[in-house]
This record gives sequence, C-alpha cells and structure tokens, in this order.
Amino acid sequence: MKNKLKPGINHIEFWVSDIPKSVKFYSSFLPLIGWEQISNVSFSDGNIVIYFIEMKGINKTKSLGVRHLCFQATEKEQVNKVYEALETIKATIIRGPLFMHYSAAYYTVDFYDPDGQVLEVAHTP
Repeated sequence: MKNKLKPGINHIEFWVSDIPKSVKFYSSFLPLIGWEQISNVSFSDGNIVIYFIEMKGINKTKSLGVRHLCFQATEKEQVNKVYEALETIKATIIRGPLFMHYSAAYYTVDFYDPDGQVLEVAHTP
C-alpha cells in the first residue's frame, strides 16, 4: 500500500501554564481563520494539529529556536476579525493590523499568547 502522507508539519506541541486559559485564548481566534477545535486540548486546520500540554512550575526563558508562529489568513478581513477578537479578550498586541513590506499586500497582526509566545496572523496574497 502506498503511503499517502505528504511532507510537512504533522503537529505542534505547546507547553502552557494553564490549559483552560490557553484553549480559551486560541479558541477566540483560530476558528476565524479556519481552524477547528478537535479535542479539549487541540485544534486542527485539516493538515496540522496544535495541542497543549500543561506544564506547571516552568518559567519561560529566552532561547534560540522558533521566534514566532504565523497562521495564514485566506482573506484580509480575517486579520481584522482576529484583531477585534484579540482586543475583546484584552490580548497583548505587538503590532497591527498593518501592511508590511515583506510582499505585495502582506497584512498582519502580531500578538502574545497567555504564556508570552509570539503569534502572527497574516494574509499574504
């Protein structure tokens, strides 16, 4: 039988300090860009799964590695809706929504999750 898997990222595991707080946070914006909550600790876009593991007593430190995670918005208006949702829950916005010079019509909002992970939602046509 031929393997039908394609190269890519299978899943992303987030260590978080408080699962209910993180799930509530991510559920405020992920559905706006096409992600679905598939369990009490995970979301999927149909290709990749993001799930959360609660890790009590661990302090976040600066280190080398992934700086941020960018979620693709298929429409510019989704970026605005994500921004509005983040404002409603009083998330810390780093910048945006705004156009960036990275490519024509690159439109983004960058923000922190409850544990300080840098996230971005961008429309990159």
